[in-house]
Amino acid sequence: YLYQNMANQTIETLKAHKVRKIITLCPHCFNVMKNEYPHLKGDFDVIHYSKFVDELISNGKLTAIGEIKENVSYHDSCYLGRQNNIYEEPRNVASSIPGLNLLEMNKNREKGFCCGAGGGHAWLEENQGTRTNHMRTDQFLETGADTVAVSCPFCLQMFDEGLSSRDESKKRKAVDLIELVDQSTTTPDGK
Repeated sequence: YLYQNMANQTIETLKAHKVRKIITLCPHCFNVMKNEYPHLKGDFDVIHYSKFVDELISNGKLTAIGEIKENVSYHDSCYLGRQNNIYEEPRNVASSIPGLNLLEMNKNREKGFCCGAGGGHAWLEENQGTRTNHMRTDQFLETGADTVAVSCPFCLQMFDEGLSSRDESKKRKAVDLIELVDQSTTTPDGK
């Protein structure tokens, strides 16, 4: 009931402003707006930023100019990958960055492993066993990559915590894929 009320209010607001296209940063929002809103007469062209940026690169409207010499592993978020079948676009974006070496985790694409936040584990204290995000962080660490790239704010939070707990070197980092794009398309003088 609460979801329907909030969704209906959001849909009406978007319609009042004549919104036709929505670009999301969050795969969870993408999934709801693309797959659930139409049931409430909220028909919009909804696209996740990874697909949007991939289209810009494919059409020559965005070019990565700066080299990033890093080994990067990309994590498939559940709501982008398994729920909406978006696997190649984020990898295309990462592969377009000069110098970036993309390394795959053992469990990826259709067999990807959840970061833990989608199941509410970000707010759950687990008393037994290994935390879900620690398991996924260990899978990332096994790649030997310097950076784990994600396309989801929840995944970023879970990897940040996982790396602070599991990376003894304290040298590895988690970033949103769009941060790598920004770093690559920005010249040293800031243009």
